[in-house]
Amino acid sequence: MNTAASNTLDIRRPSPQVAEVWLNRPDVRNAFNDEVIAGLTQTFETLARDEELRVIVLAAHGKAFCAGADLNWMRAMADYSWEQNQADAQKLADMLWVLDQCPVPIVGRVQGDCYAGGMGLAAICDVLVASDNVTFCLSEARLGLLPATISPYVVRAMGPQASRRYMVTAERFSAAQAQAMGLVHELCSAEALDAKVAELVATLSANGPKAARACKLLVRDVSGVPISAELRAETARRIADIRSSDEGKEGLQSFLQKRKPNWVL
Repeated sequence: MNTAASNTLDIRRPSPQVAEVWLNRPDVRNAFNDEVIAGLTQTFETLARDEELRVIVLAAHGKAFCAGADLNWMRAMADYSWEQNQADAQKLADMLWVLDQCPVPIVGRVQGDCYAGGMGLAAICDVLVASDNVTFCLSEARLGLLPATISPYVVRAMGPQASRRYMVTAERFSAAQAQAMGLVHELCSAEALDAKVAELVATLSANGPKAARACKLLVRDVSGVPISAELRAETARRIADIRSSDEGKEGLQSFLQKRKPNWVL
């Protein structure tokens, strides 16, 4: 059921546990502009507060996932002062941060072209599914620019070596290459894309809702951190907390009793 729609986003709630956020500017290959950035920021701030949610699908209508910046938006930027450019870029950086910090697992559904800022959205997803004909590109250097605001997420997803190459060359690369670098998790044909996304949504929905969120936070908190006495103590505390929780107890009991846990609908 479509609960909200605009010129830029199509927001759906097929069930209380699942939300779908679709970029909805297919005529311009879902390119970013101020309205898209503001809409994504507001939408994900709202979804982050929804404790009933178990998974968010980030997708796009039309032939392309996202082609980067809207041409009209870029034309306007050409006459911006430094202060205006900084303020504009800060909105994009803040939007990416809001999506990245969303506690709900995000499944990305990518088709067609995924360029520039679109790669920032792709890199933020916890699980990324792409059709095998997708073309990726960090195209900024061709325009005399750089992928600054998306870089923390892209480098985290692809690694520094691959990021270095594709940022400085602005070459296009295939979905298979993106999978080899770790950006893409699942490849399938364009015809099978929806079925694969639905499969992952069902898998995530069957997991402990609080546990899934805790796993997402755990990866963020331990990545790149030295394995110190403090970290060992913190991880021990986290597993003790969740074992002692109602969800943890129910999960263990359902396993021992060979039945479905009560969060499986």
